[in-house]
Amino acid sequence: MDTEISTVKTAAQKKKEKKEREKQKKLAQKKAEITKEGNKKEDDETTTSEEKKNDKVISAKKQDSVEADGDAEPEDGLKKKKKKGGKEETKEKGKGPGKKTIAAMQEALKKMKEEEERLKREQEERLRQEEIREQARQEQLRLEQERKEKKKLKEKQRKERLKAEGKFLTTKQKQDRARAQAMIEAFKAQGVELPEIGEKKPRPGIICTYFLQNVFTEKFIKVVILIIEIILGTRIRPNKLKQQTSIEKKEEEKIDNEASAAQVQVEIVDEPVKEEQEKKEEDDVKDSWDADTTDDEQEEEDKSDDILKTLEKEKPVQKELEKKESSESDTESESGSESDSEDESEEDSEVEDKVPDSARKKERAKERIQNRRTEAEKKKSLDNLRAAVVCVLGHVDTGKTKILDKLRRTNVQDGEAGGITQQIGATNVPIEAIQESTKHVKGFADKKFKIPGLLIIDTPGHESFSNLRNRGSSLCDIAILVVDIMHGLEPQTIESINLLKAKKCPFVVALNKIDRLYDWQTMNRKDVQDIVKNQESNTQREFERRSKDIIVQFAEQSLNAAVYYENPDPREYVSLVPTSAITGEGMGNLLALIVDACQGPLAKRLMYSEELQATVLEVKALPGLGTTIDCILVNGILREGDTVIIAGTDGPIVTQIRSLLMPQPLKELRVKNAYIEHREVKAAQGIKIAAKDLEKAIAGLNLQVVQKPDEIDVMKEEIAKELSSALGNIRLAERGVYVQASTLGALEALLDFLKSSKIPYSGIRIGPVVKKDVMKASIMLEHDSQYATILAFDVKIERDAQELADSLGVKIFQADIIYHLFDKFTNYREELKQRKRDENKHIAVFPCKLKILPQYVFNSRDPIVIGVMVEAGIVKEGTPLCVPSKDFVDLGMVTSIEYNHKSVESARKGQEVCIKIEPVPGEAPKMFGRHFEAKDFLVSKVSTLIYHLSSI
Repeated sequence: MDTEISTVKTAAQKKKEKKEREKQKKLAQKKAEITKEGNKKEDDETTTSEEKKNDKVISAKKQDSVEADGDAEPEDGLKKKKKKGGKEETKEKGKGPGKKTIAAMQEALKKMKEEEERLKREQEERLRQEEIREQARQEQLRLEQERKEKKKLKEKQRKERLKAEGKFLTTKQKQDRARAQAMIEAFKAQGVELPEIGEKKPRPGIICTYFLQNVFTEKFIKVVILIIEIILGTRIRPNKLKQQTSIEKKEEEKIDNEASAAQVQVEIVDEPVKEEQEKKEEDDVKDSWDADTTDDEQEEEDKSDDILKTLEKEKPVQKELEKKESSESDTESESGSESDSEDESEEDSEVEDKVPDSARKKERAKERIQNRRTEAEKKKSLDNLRAAVVCVLGHVDTGKTKILDKLRRTNVQDGEAGGITQQIGATNVPIEAIQESTKHVKGFADKKFKIPGLLIIDTPGHESFSNLRNRGSSLCDIAILVVDIMHGLEPQTIESINLLKAKKCPFVVALNKIDRLYDWQTMNRKDVQDIVKNQESNTQREFERRSKDIIVQFAEQSLNAAVYYENPDPREYVSLVPTSAITGEGMGNLLALIVDACQGPLAKRLMYSEELQATVLEVKALPGLGTTIDCILVNGILREGDTVIIAGTDGPIVTQIRSLLMPQPLKELRVKNAYIEHREVKAAQGIKIAAKDLEKAIAGLNLQVVQKPDEIDVMKEEIAKELSSALGNIRLAERGVYVQASTLGALEALLDFLKSSKIPYSGIRIGPVVKKDVMKASIMLEHDSQYATILAFDVKIERDAQELADSLGVKIFQADIIYHLFDKFTNYREELKQRKRDENKHIAVFPCKLKILPQYVFNSRDPIVIGVMVEAGIVKEGTPLCVPSKDFVDLGMVTSIEYNHKSVESARKGQEVCIKIEPVPGEAPKMFGRHFEAKDFLVSKVSTLIYHLSSI
């Protein structure tokens, strides 16, 4: 079957063989024709026939492949077409090319070869020329370098020779010498006697020198002659005197010109030679492309500059001395003409402008400031009172902000984070609101109000915000101490009492939360005394008991206290006012008591003064306004455009007020509401100041206003003294977290809290978290990764900053409450510690000593499962064990621990546990009873050295 299959041919193969036979016939015919035409023709014809043969073979192959894939009918059609085409081709090929065409083709080929050879020769010639040019250029560069080096060496030798001779001068030195010579000539023209070179003037005595320099000056002699002329009546008028002096000067100039003419003629011969030498030297210096001045030349330049400076300084000193003498002589000669006195006064004023005396200016500025303050003190009167600054203090959650909300009829407390006040807020309460609130108070409706209102400052009560309480209490005229009647005096309440004692600030106590007394009945729009009397007897008894307890607690703090309507002497006893911030009971009585105190014993303290007194409370960054400062204006007037000086971390900041912003009446300064812009603000008010360069301002220090430019230095010194103590508190560590807060007060509170928690901080900033802060915090990644964190307290985090932090591995913790921020960071640190423990669990080996319990040997070999008692240390999973008594034979590693049939990670001293010991991979497993026994102790394999040291 195989042979039959191999001998049978397909239709395609048959067609192909037929085509080959036809091609062979055509080739035979062509050869016969070519032999007749000649040898040349035969050669050409064979080439063309071979090309055609190849084309036909390719086409035949393509046709075969098509026929093999297709059907039988298209194959027959193609065959017929090919036959026809073959006949036509044989007819065309039978003609062949003529002799002329062959000759033309040969000629064209010859020309092409010649053209190629010519192009090749040109290319070689061009490359050779380029190589020659490159060699010439290299040679030229070498020669140029040699020439420069020779020139440089020659120039150096010339300079050394000139320096050795002492003749070398640079162009600048020549200019300095010419300038000095011109100055000397100017001094000579003014009549100053200068000694010639080599001449030594006789030195007069000390007294003679003093009189010549300070008394018998040229101007003094002129004044003496003037006095004599006035006495004798022979004084020349100023105009005639000027004409006479001008004539004399002209004559002197003529004589000098005639005298110097002969000298010029003598020197004229030598000058051209010298000038040529100098020009040559200058040209040589210019030609040296890298000639630089040496250190000696620089020293000579510095010396020449010093000489010029000293000569220039002598002028104003002489003029000042002349001014002093002329002023003394002017006082003596009062009978002079008016025109002369005016000229002299103008000259004196010009000299004063040219020579400013900084010390005298400072003294004048200090005197002016002192005079202004004394005048402001004199203008004070009891008829013109300012608004009283009232500070609200107390423990956290006693209801300080809620009391203010009730007075203002606002809801600030609910809008704060966690209901906790974390900034100082200032509220202006106008007199109309006070009148409305005190309508129902007995005997207060007919009173006349002298004060324009109250400025109430709300302070935080948390332990962390003691700095803000301190800042608030130092500003206030009278304070409200809020005490929870249910809890009495608490830690921050006692701290506030001590602050008020230290500042000697009077205060009123608000016994808040009386509505929490059992069975309390709310009665609005009544006097609180009547409300208490109208309560049930058990409620009254509870109120009396709790109020007496608080009075006792005040007595423990060395203070006398009494309920305000039972107060025998308000000057000796602290008044207690029952209040309820929620119902509003007692608010009118509280305000009435404060107004009585302000218009009575505190009236002298509240007298309005024109001298500015303002304190910076907070530094805030607000969108659209930049960095602003919140100020309490206690006295004086602030105007838009005033130049103010405030304390900054890098020193006092001098800036100009761009805008004065105030909240609406009964609105808080810290709440982000619409501000009203004012041209000027009169005390006492809480204001927000927008100005430049406030980023580094420090809160808690005074703000000064400059009225004249010379007062800037004086006020800078005053603020710098206050600043030196404030800056000592903020100290950064080399390694620590990066802290950011919205205000400086909050930042200080957070830093104090971190310091007490022993958390270091390496960077601080006020304002939102931006990319720059993340870059600074990322530095800690190189030192200590746990501190590569940003603690953002009450600030926003920019989106690009958060993305950058995520990419760099910096953690940002944000919170509105200081304690939440601390908790987040401590939890993060614990997570890092735990992660490190888990990573190093297999590396860290804890020391332990185990006693084998022989009755609890469950498996003696691979793995060893035995019961042990931990005699010392701690055993954990992964602890390698060995037997010291058997030459520290390695038993293996503890893979599991069970205690009371429960799997545990570790066992401590005194516990009896079951452990499973698996052998070390690659070593023969050890066996209980052969390699160690029940009497042997098992210890963790820390190292032999540590074991020996511990046994010693």
